[in-house]
Amino acid sequence: MELDDTDRAILRILQEDARTPFSEIARRIDMSSATVHDRVGRMEDAGVIEGYHASVNPKAVGYGVSALVGLRVEQGREEDALERLREIEGVREIHLTTGEWDVILRVVAEDTDRLRDLMFDRVANMDGFSRSQTMIILGTDYETEGLPI
Repeated sequence: MELDDTDRAILRILQEDARTPFSEIARRIDMSSATVHDRVGRMEDAGVIEGYHASVNPKAVGYGVSALVGLRVEQGREEDALERLREIEGVREIHLTTGEWDVILRVVAEDTDRLRDLMFDRVANMDGFSRSQTMIILGTDYETEGLPI
């Protein structure tokens, strides 16, 4: 789908606040609500807009520790290993990468004891991984949800 300047303006507004009413978007970009509705629907159908969700603070719901985990995957075991990783509750992101690690995970846990359990009891015991490294996130200096549109 080819995006024009109006589509991009709509996306910028929705990235700032996905709950912005179409009437407010229409007012801000000087269009009718019906036109905004049609454009948003078109972008949803084309897969440009993949969904709407609340951004939840992990600490506020009991997840006090976040970590990045680098994994080396044994040759020929990638799909099975990735599928099993998806089933682990604390795994929030799975990234396939180049370089030292084949896979980098972002995980959350209630505390360091639960992180240790997650890593030793769940991940380290899985077949298909030859090596791992866990890096606890001490703080996040900058994070953004949206894309530069």
